Amino acid sequence: MKKVVGLGDMLISLSPKGYLRIMQAHSFDIFYTGAEANVCVSLSQFGIPTKYVTRLPDNEVGKTAIGTLRRFGIDTDNIAVGGDRIGLLYLEKGAAQRPSKVIYDRKNSAMCEAKPEDFNWDNVFNDAQWLHFTGITPALSPTVRQVVEAACQEAKKRGITVSCDLNYRKNLWTTEEAKSVMSKLLQYVDVLIANEEDAEKVLGIKASNTDVNSGRLDLDGYIEVADKISKTYGIPRVATTLRKSISASDNVWSAMLYHDGKAYSSKKYDIHIVNRVGGG
Repeated sequence: MKKVVGLGDMLISLSPKGYLRIMQAHSFDIFYTGAEANVCVSLSQFGIPTKYVTRLPDNEVGKTAIGTLRRFGIDTDNIAVGGDRIGLLYLEKGAAQRPSKVIYDRKNSAMCEAKPEDFNWDNVFNDAQWLHFTGITPALSPTVRQVVEAACQEAKKRGITVSCDLNYRKNLWTTEEAKSVMSKLLQYVDVLIANEEDAEKVLGIKASNTDVNSGRLDLDGYIEVADKISKTYGIPRVATTLRKSISASDNVWSAMLYHDGKAYSSKKYDIHIVNRVGGG
């Protein structure tokens, strides 16, 4: 079986223990994470071979990040080595009515300074069937946007499926910047994943009869949005997660896939959140 390639930035996530706030913490739990890395880990646990492509510094921290990926069976042979640091993410867990809080410290990280020539695309894609990236990665820097576009172009040359999770992050760029960059990248995408907030803020497409803040969901509105995205950007498949937020600790989750004018819906799941990161 050929591999799924995840392209993104790897981070160290630092979280206060339990439900302490950052200002109360005297120690932090350490995790190695990243949106696309999380996808590779999940797929690997389902028996789907994956490889992760990023850039990490040549030091003990970078080597530990690579070792963490290998522990989950992920191919790390195409990780570029260079730069001085790995990015940090401080995560304060939400509880009940208190939302989660994220603080980024990732400027000038190894991946933020990556360039297309840092990667051997023939080696990256020689045994690949799928490329996955998120809207977080091109938000990091102008050169990383070039890396993502180069990867998409190389994947399309080889007939490789490309998927993208819009994953808008207001701490990284504005909605105007996101729309300008992502609209250009969507020409390469075969499968787009976007929740209601991403579709509205990045693409300016809003679901009818739905208010993100109120938690009211209308499936017909999401089908309408998926249809507009599919037709506007020529994307064959559009998937969305539908989340009803009861509190920071409890959500109702479901999903919808739109393809060839038809919508396929999952059942609804009542979820008690253990770790919000990667919950989608």
